[in-house]
Amino acid sequence: MLKEERLDAIVDLVDQKRAIKVNDIVNKLEVSDMTVRRDLTELEKAGRIKRVHGGAQTLNIYRPEELSHTDKQIINKNEKREVAQKALQLMHEEEVIYLGPGTTIELLADIMEFDNLRVVTNCLPVFQTLRKKTGNIKVYLAGGEMRDLTQAFFGEITNKALQDMHFHHAFFSSNAVKGSEIMTATIEEGQTQAIALNNSVNKYLLLDSSKIEKEDFYTYYSLRNVTAVVMNQDSYNTHQKIEKEVPVIV
Repeated sequence: MLKEERLDAIVDLVDQKRAIKVNDIVNKLEVSDMTVRRDLTELEKAGRIKRVHGGAQTLNIYRPEELSHTDKQIINKNEKREVAQKALQLMHEEEVIYLGPGTTIELLADIMEFDNLRVVTNCLPVFQTLRKKTGNIKVYLAGGEMRDLTQAFFGEITNKALQDMHFHHAFFSSNAVKGSEIMTATIEEGQTQAIALNNSVNKYLLLDSSKIEKEDFYTYYSLRNVTAVVMNQDSYNTHQKIEKEVPVIV
């Protein structure tokens, strides 16, 4: 990982957790303690984070810019893998599945192995991952206009395709969850997601714990209308913050 990528990743971790320890950054990014401490000092001088004893605090609850799909692949990889493994247990042969955009969903696609499954997605990396499978997974791409930052399709063509489809399960992700609000960065992508969710019997939100109590631009769905949230375990028991709104699988 290049230094600038590492600095951006640290800022994102600090923003996601609001406050984080040096050891947590070391473990998540697999770099040395000394490197993290030097980076935190540099980031504080640049006005991007606030140093505190043993770690750092965020200066942002609502990030001013959205990270790209590539940037998001770096962050919280172990937590996302844990969530994907749990979500895999909710799938069964001969079902029709919707997979939304996102790096956690891409990790789920990577570990899917089925003899008879139909999958619809509006995310190019998810589609490309499933196309490489040797089993009998039939995958359909709901195309249209693609947003380069997230590599997700949206808009009238995509929405029309999804309006005419029905799913046993929908697996989707989010940039932020606060209260009962599920949020993303753009109205257009949120509206496309909502169409697929409304056409699914079961709706599973795949979420690493860093997304809880964060905010983003557009609320596109409610936790109260979700079947369950699939989350990673963490030392802060973050899942308890949303259990009054929705069942949580941890």
